[in-house]
Amino acid sequence: MGKLTAAAVKAARTAGRYGDGDGLFLIVGASGSRSWMVRVQKDGKRRDIGLGSASKVPLALARERSAQVRSQVEAGLDPVAERRKSAGVPSFREAAALVHAEAQKGWRNGKHNKQWMSSLETHCFPAIGDVSVANLDGPAVRDVLAAIWLTKSETARRVRQRIIAIADWSVAKGYRVTPLAMAAIDKSLPRQKRGAKHHTAMPYTDVPAFLAGLRARPSLGRLALQFLILTAARSGEVRGATWSEIDSDAALWTIPGERMKAGREHVVPLSEGALAVLEQMKAWRARPAEPTDLVFPGTKRGKPISDMTLTKVLRDMVLDAVPHGFRSSFKDWASETTNFPNELSEAALAHAIPNKAEAAYRRGNMLEKRRGMMAAWCRFNLQ
Repeated sequence: MGKLTAAAVKAARTAGRYGDGDGLFLIVGASGSRSWMVRVQKDGKRRDIGLGSASKVPLALARERSAQVRSQVEAGLDPVAERRKSAGVPSFREAAALVHAEAQKGWRNGKHNKQWMSSLETHCFPAIGDVSVANLDGPAVRDVLAAIWLTKSETARRVRQRIIAIADWSVAKGYRVTPLAMAAIDKSLPRQKRGAKHHTAMPYTDVPAFLAGLRARPSLGRLALQFLILTAARSGEVRGATWSEIDSDAALWTIPGERMKAGREHVVPLSEGALAVLEQMKAWRARPAEPTDLVFPGTKRGKPISDMTLTKVLRDMVLDAVPHGFRSSFKDWASETTNFPNELSEAALAHAIPNKAEAAYRRGNMLEKRRGMMAAWCRFNLQ
């Protein structure tokens, strides 16, 4: 009898490896992805073989596939080769087309739809287009990104996200054993030019697991960082937030123009996750010796927490990211995975909209549409 249950598989959210017995493992990634893997050994050689996504392969079927793989190994057969015979493994180019076909059904942004494939055609296909997704390795991906990392940094970041999406899809389909080792790839890339304003951003796929880590050990800095992520606000806006700006009943945070970069008042719809952070902060409100209206008060009287407090949280968790970078994570999530129009995410980020038509759209029924977007961002991160 295996150690896992169907309920335990469904509830597993913390990154790690969960054993069922007989070499079968449930693998939970940092991004929250869950997949099956069986470890087999023959003639002193050990192999890890993927069995598909846990969202599509139930525990009982994973056990059946695991038993089949072990039988094939004992018979001297290569399970991966046998699988490829029955279902051909696509090349990176073919896999990209399949991923794009599935994803575009949920996109409304025609420009994004076209750019998704064109960026891969230009920067990836010449080098790795004909490589089997099963054989796609870190060095090849690193070289593709390095070629444009300094000269086309924004494009390189988007290409990186698309390569990850294709590789993760390949794992879920059973074409790959493991995801790409992006942490090693990222560390090997050259630093961005100093002259360019670049805020190191966490891939949006990693944000849910990061937030889970923040919630596991709450502190003033960690709560402030949670609020920053869930509202897609700037560090200064969050650190200077006051209770008088918060309308919990209407679930709105109204930031006055003098505290905004553009000098205009900005209203932020608060999701359930953001409101939950504020509820936790009410316990901190009573702690200072002197009463304060600040939501995130610092140790100095009448002063908010410092930007370094948020940065220190990231450093303590050994992450190469900065608080401001989570705005890019939010933007990438909205562009890559949702149907929300570009001007809606731009409004959520309080960016200036030069186009008069888009600016007029912002003055319309934007707030309620943004409320839906922030709720979706919250669900993505706290699922």
